[in-house]
This record gives sequence, structure tokens and C-alpha cells, in this order.
Amino acid sequence: MIAENISAVQLKIKEACIRAGRNPEDCTLIAVSKTKPLPDLKEAYDAGKRDFGENKVQELQDKIPAMPADVKWHLIGHLQRNKVKYIVDKVYLIHSIDSYRLAEQVEKEAVKKNVDVNILIEVNVANEESKFGLTVDNTIAEIEAIAKLPHVHIKGLMTIAPYTDDPETNRPYFKQLKALSDKIKEMNIPNVEMKELSMGMTGDYEVAAEEGATLVRVGTGIFGQRNYNI
Repeated sequence: MIAENISAVQLKIKEACIRAGRNPEDCTLIAVSKTKPLPDLKEAYDAGKRDFGENKVQELQDKIPAMPADVKWHLIGHLQRNKVKYIVDKVYLIHSIDSYRLAEQVEKEAVKKNVDVNILIEVNVANEESKFGLTVDNTIAEIEAIAKLPHVHIKGLMTIAPYTDDPETNRPYFKQLKALSDKIKEMNIPNVEMKELSMGMTGDYEVAAEEGATLVRVGTGIFGQRNYNI
């Protein structure tokens, strides 16, 4: 079933990109495997998935050694500064950098482990009180500060749009993040690329793909409902 779900989601992403005049290869599906057992991840891997997203550092620590070495691990959940040291040299991309202080901690741990770390800046476009992320208005100033950290490389932006039964209601937020990305790209800030736009989840990834997402994060649509009792 997981393999079939991946195929179905990939097809919808492809169709969404074509509708928007985009190359479907410019949008990568991340299988969000949080709370899911290893056999499910291995089934997704066997179906060709190499990009996996996790929310919690502890789960990443448990799953990384149990999966093949060519998996690209994405940390998509909130990252606490005291947990940075556990994953800074193990993940492909950190999606959830939401402050200079957090980026500074990533820099410190990157120096210790002699690695370079790719990050996305999380923007709370909808200004939801329950969500982490920078406001649209203070994103550029924070990026200019973070860009001066030599081992931390900004690759783009991420947002978590509001939960909704109507994905169209999130289209303005995706448009706004894309516009912000384009504005930052034009500024040509050293050590800043606006190559990635991480936006869209199970309920709204097609709209996100139409609006320029390069990374969509789908969990339930691939693995089924999450189990929070593990």
C-alpha cells in the first residue's frame, strides 16, 4: 500500500507542476515518517524513496543507523538548541531554523564536528500563535545575520501552513512565501541561496506544488494516520 500511495502522490505532484508550467523534477517528495515503524520506512525505501522527514531528534537518532546510508534525512520539526549536537552531522537538511540563536548553536556544533550544515529558514507566514517561525517582516534581517555564520548555509525557506479542509485557503500563504523567496534571491546575499521552498503537506501539497514548492512533506498521504502512542 505504501508503494501505491507514493506513486499516487508523485503523480499528483507531477500533474500540479504541469498545470503551473513547472518541471515536475523540480519538486521533491519527502516521506514524513515520524512515529512510523522501520518496516514502513523500508517499504517506502524499496519503492524508491530516498528523502525522509522526521520531527524529533530522538527518532532520527534511532532510525538513521537502521536505514541504508543513501537516505537523505530532513529534520522538519522544531529543533531545540540543546539537541543540535545530536544531528548536526547526520541530516541532509534542517528545515526549521527559526532564530539567529538557533543558527548560532548549529554553527558552534558544526565547528566541533568539522561539517557544513544546510538549513532552511522557517517562516510563520500565517502568523499562527501555535506555530514556530519568523514573521515575514523580520525574515530578511535574520537571514542577513545568519548568513555571516561560515558553516551554516541557507538554502531556502520553509513554512507550515494552517490545517484546513480546503487547500485553496492556503494558496495565499504559499504565494507569499514564494514572493519572499524571490525578493531575497534578488538581494544576492552572500552564503544565501533561495533554491528550496519547503511547503505543502498531505492536505495541500498540490496547491503548494502549483505555487513553487521544491520540497513537499507528505506523511499521512503515504503512511496513513500517525500513531502517537509509540
